[in-house]
Amino acid sequence: MLAFQEFTAVTTIGDLLMHAAAAYPDKDAIVFPERRLSFAELRERAIRFARGLRAMGVQAGDHVGMLLPSSIETVEAFFGIALIGAVSVPINARFRARELTYITGNADLVAIVTSGKIAEGVNFIERLTESFPELADQPENANLQLPRAPRLRRILLVSDDHAPGFTTARTFAEAVETVPAAEIAQARVRVRVADTGLILYTSGTTADPKGCLISHESLVRTGQAMAKRYEMTEDDVFWSPLPMYHIGAMFPLCAAYSVGATYLSMQYFDAGVAMAMIERDGATVAYPSFGTFIADMIYHPEFEQRDLSSIRIMNSNMAMQPPSVARTIQEKIPGIIQVGTYGMTETSGTVTTSYPTDSYESRTGRLGKPFDGLEVRICRPDGTACEIDEVGEICVRGFSIFTAYYKDTEKTAEAKRNGWFHTGDLGSMDAAGTLMFHGRLKDMLKVGGENVAAQEIESLVGTHAAVKLCQVVGRPDARLQEVPVAFVELKPGIDTTPEDIIKFCQGKIASFKVPRDVRFIAEWPMSSTKIQKFRLKEMLET
Repeated sequence: MLAFQEFTAVTTIGDLLMHAAAAYPDKDAIVFPERRLSFAELRERAIRFARGLRAMGVQAGDHVGMLLPSSIETVEAFFGIALIGAVSVPINARFRARELTYITGNADLVAIVTSGKIAEGVNFIERLTESFPELADQPENANLQLPRAPRLRRILLVSDDHAPGFTTARTFAEAVETVPAAEIAQARVRVRVADTGLILYTSGTTADPKGCLISHESLVRTGQAMAKRYEMTEDDVFWSPLPMYHIGAMFPLCAAYSVGATYLSMQYFDAGVAMAMIERDGATVAYPSFGTFIADMIYHPEFEQRDLSSIRIMNSNMAMQPPSVARTIQEKIPGIIQVGTYGMTETSGTVTTSYPTDSYESRTGRLGKPFDGLEVRICRPDGTACEIDEVGEICVRGFSIFTAYYKDTEKTAEAKRNGWFHTGDLGSMDAAGTLMFHGRLKDMLKVGGENVAAQEIESLVGTHAAVKLCQVVGRPDARLQEVPVAFVELKPGIDTTPEDIIKFCQGKIASFKVPRDVRFIAEWPMSSTKIQKFRLKEMLET
């Protein structure tokens, strides 16, 4: 029960950093494998970035794209944009030309912050020029005039590169000096917690992504709620491998800064580098969240040699992992408090998560209880509430719900009905009020008239000794409408055959649920963190 003296100090994204820098100026704020900044240094760099944006004409309410890998520059840009009341629009670094053109136009971007080559085969200058070939005819360091992106005025480089149509880092740095810091201070205090602070595009298993408008309050309060639930303090070091164009990185960043904790990140996920960072910097809270990250770590050849004992709590979602992965987590790192979590972009991140004091069975078999201030209801198709343990659609209401899908009133109205956000996810609540996820509402196969949950088959296939990860999709069938096909990633060094996996399933589930085919896969088609099942279906056609 909440005590009457407790209160939530709601603030804006910009002021969150200002408060942390005032309280913990010399502490590490952000750490990457080769670089780190203190809170005071991050504050000064964010203010400088804000001054540069103002010099380029960016005003409160303008939308600024961030096409960057996870980096210190991304964090600087995120807070710099927030300080002047503009809106950050992180862009998935995997997006190609068509997707970049769509996001730039749909989000009404006035500026894009980006860099040149960041890795072999990844050069954002090339990708943007492919998206907008007319950039080749635009002058450097000047306002743009692009017919297909009429609102886009600047593409700002944070790297030491040059290209037609782009504004160089040197020009941006010189422009900073034309705007006094006092102007940023005045802009910062005008920002309201109800203002949109972030637009995140979520695609998941569908094609064109939708832009979720997320307020300062929604993002910051969700971070504060996580910090409270996990009993975080300024002594914590929070490690997250999720990319900074994903909600699973942005609200934990707010969680860490709400208590003055250090945040560890990396440009791209590498299990070996991740474990080295955890050991070196003494991470106490780990947030790998997704099975793909966790599996890569526990099956890494260096896992046994690394000391991960500094971690006190880890969001492993063991209830959602393949049984073999869950067993391995428990066997290899038994001293860590494992917790389960449920959330999504539209809820600004986490909705439910375990308490550290919950029983082991609850923390590893369920996905926890809602944050204070959020309500979860399981609904039938007719809108009535489900009974205990009855499976229905997960509906959420409270402070963290997104404001709207940008420029899409129809989808907004479909998702937000009668005061509740309808997630499109299937779940159940037990007698203790803890949530369990049972798959996507639309992730159901229709096999000869029978409804089949893809997750049920995935869970079974995941118990095979050779299987690291499984995803199931439907393949059209002339007689049965569709039949299940399993895509399988094998554990390193272990081999099997499609026939063996099919035989393994026979007799354990109804015959119509048994996969008709098994396809082995080494690399999953991903959004930022989700496997895109529509891409798997496309692979069946080739």
